[in-house]
Amino acid sequence: MDWIRWEMKKIMVVDDDPDIIYSIREGLFTEYEIICAESGKQCLKILETEIPDIILLDIMMPYMSGWKTLNQIRKNTSLRNVPIVFITARTDKNAKNAGGFLGDDYLEKPFTINDLKSRIDKIFRMENISD
Repeated sequence: MDWIRWEMKKIMVVDDDPDIIYSIREGLFTEYEIICAESGKQCLKILETEIPDIILLDIMMPYMSGWKTLNQIRKNTSLRNVPIVFITARTDKNAKNAGGFLGDDYLEKPFTINDLKSRIDKIFRMENISD
């Protein structure tokens, strides 16, 4: 009998709040492989060896903001096309506009896992259409 190897898509969660990381991991681990980082610096280190299918990136983090982390990610040609969803407590219009323009989507905290799944599914559907 031939077995088809099914690989889960990898989602990287980058947030300095361990509760957010825990909630996302618990909500998504049955459907996706979850890679976690608590800082922009840790994210970039992990990205040296891992290429996720999508990155969930907090904007407001100490030392290296989500904006700076995004800038570093986009400099790497192997990561340039990885979709990025900003997750943040910032609700101001400028952050929303920049998040939607620079990233692939923007999700305000607090959010539900169902909201997050919808955003992720939408991005993966768009990728399938463009393939």
